[in-house]
Amino acid sequence: MAKPNYAFAKRQRDLAKKQKKEEKQQRKTVTGDNQPQDDQLQEVLPQPIDDDKPAA
Repeated sequence: MAKPNYAFAKRQRDLAKKQKKEEKQQRKTVTGDNQPQDDQLQEVLPQPIDDDKPAA
């Protein structure tokens, strides 16, 4: 039976982590420029509840 090559597996994991980290950094730089301003944000408020109306 063949012996597992742990060094190769570790290298592959490290390369995958590095690539994922680079992609995440690229997404942050792209979305960082397109963040909405405070006056463009829309706040959703809940509807007020009327206690005088009977429940349906």
